[in-house]
Amino acid sequence: MPVLRALPAHEVMMGNIPLKQPIPTQSIDQISPFLLIHHHTAEVLEGADKWNAGVGPHPHRGFSPVTFIWQGGVHHRDSRGNNSVVGAGGVQWMDVGLGIVHSERPPALLCESGGTQEIIQIWINLPKSHKMMEPVYLPFQKEELPAVADHPDLRITSGSPIPGGPKGPLRGAYAVASMHGHTTTEPLTFEVKDGENGLFYFLSGGGSLQGYGLVEEHMLYHMSSGIYTLNPSESSKILFVSALPIEEKVESYGPFVMNNQTEIMEAMRDYQMGKMGVLVERDLP
Repeated sequence: MPVLRALPAHEVMMGNIPLKQPIPTQSIDQISPFLLIHHHTAEVLEGADKWNAGVGPHPHRGFSPVTFIWQGGVHHRDSRGNNSVVGAGGVQWMDVGLGIVHSERPPALLCESGGTQEIIQIWINLPKSHKMMEPVYLPFQKEELPAVADHPDLRITSGSPIPGGPKGPLRGAYAVASMHGHTTTEPLTFEVKDGENGLFYFLSGGGSLQGYGLVEEHMLYHMSSGIYTLNPSESSKILFVSALPIEEKVESYGPFVMNNQTEIMEAMRDYQMGKMGVLVERDLP
């Protein structure tokens, strides 16, 4: 069977922010190396306070939080001095390694004019050998990402998820194949390489998957290795990621993902001591 599990995205709250979360759930902690998926859609009101919208400064250590953007854009600022806005169709990728403090807010223009922000943030584990690497921030706009044949608004960020198709420009600390955007109604053939865990999520739309049957929105499909063809019933918003599992113990606490409890305590201490830096938010120059 091409689909090992079909997982609905449950409604959850992160503080006062509503999210759809297909993993983790009460029954599934992770699908290695993928730890968490948050699908967030918000209407930003005209004249919203840009300094109180979105998610304010917070730390991370030991993994790669990646934000895929469908609508509205994201303004990223961090304690390493990175300060950029990525628009619809783009991706913001961080290998946070030993630690960083960052914020994720709607862009100033979106707060001024109002509109919709739709994103997915996925947490990708890092192996022990990379958990204390120097942080790297990798922003890509839509136009920097190659399009999929017959699907001009479906873009490849990393790896080669389309057999014979283009390779994404991003080179993260851990190899992941990824694409996101909008399909047309043309067939879409994609690949989960040998030994990898593939995840296919519909933000909207649906269709049929050859060898499986109907697929629908707000569902996450855990795919086994193979080459598959999706026949969209309409233009659909999708995310696809695939990577080899990391066969290591995972210990997590809030924004820290390490290999044991001692490392979690060290991360908490280092953050409190300011070793992950301090973020003073400012506008773009």
